[in-house]
Amino acid sequence: MSDSPANHLKDHVSIITGASSGIGAASARALAASGARVVLAARDADKLNDLVTGIRDAGGTATARITDITRPDDVQGLVEFAAQECGPVDHLVNNAGLMLFSKWSDGAVDDWDKMIDTNIRGYLYAISAVLPGMLARQSGHILNMSSVAGLRVGDASGVYSATKFFIRGITDSLRQEVGTVHGIQISTISPGVIDTGWADKVTNEEGKQIAKNLNQGAISPQRVADAVVYALNQPANVTVNDIVIHPTHQDW
Repeated sequence: MSDSPANHLKDHVSIITGASSGIGAASARALAASGARVVLAARDADKLNDLVTGIRDAGGTATARITDITRPDDVQGLVEFAAQECGPVDHLVNNAGLMLFSKWSDGAVDDWDKMIDTNIRGYLYAISAVLPGMLARQSGHILNMSSVAGLRVGDASGVYSATKFFIRGITDSLRQEVGTVHGIQISTISPGVIDTGWADKVTNEEGKQIAKNLNQGAISPQRVADAVVYALNQPANVTVNDIVIHPTHQDW
């Protein structure tokens, strides 16, 4: 068999959090098209079911479980479900995230808490759930979705950026501890402005306007999905550490 791109993904089990829309859904379709068996996690049952149906109709292998990544028992159940349905988890695409803009002076504590629960605790719970199996097998790949906001803080993005700086920090720590010692591949992708509908979720009025202005000229989630496939589609002795992808016009 030739060393074609699909060979490193075929029949591998890939969990994708935040899979019901945006980058997660695009990545699910792309990985399934490359031969991976995708396990989709999100809270929206209708969107998950539609995505699974679409992937299967296109000839891919997919299943889904309604999952709230802010609940550790839910995330552990997701990994157990994946193992029962498809086999041991080879890839974790830690993608579920929440981006809510506000000024510090707004004191938007509820929004801050939501981002901390999703962008920080959710990532930690998912890593904790998949890591024991990967360590036991001395193989696997954890891909954490960060952001260019984790490289530079923008207007009204203070807490969101802080969560993405956190993700870069834990990724570097994982790479040092389990990547170099145990052979587990650890990657980060940092997208810029991607058209995922995120700006519509901002409730703070000033933050919403900043988000809408920023979202002009955003690029398609498919571009990030291509980067996900590239990062995961590597032989076991190769790791793609970090990919930054953003619109040409964006000054990050």
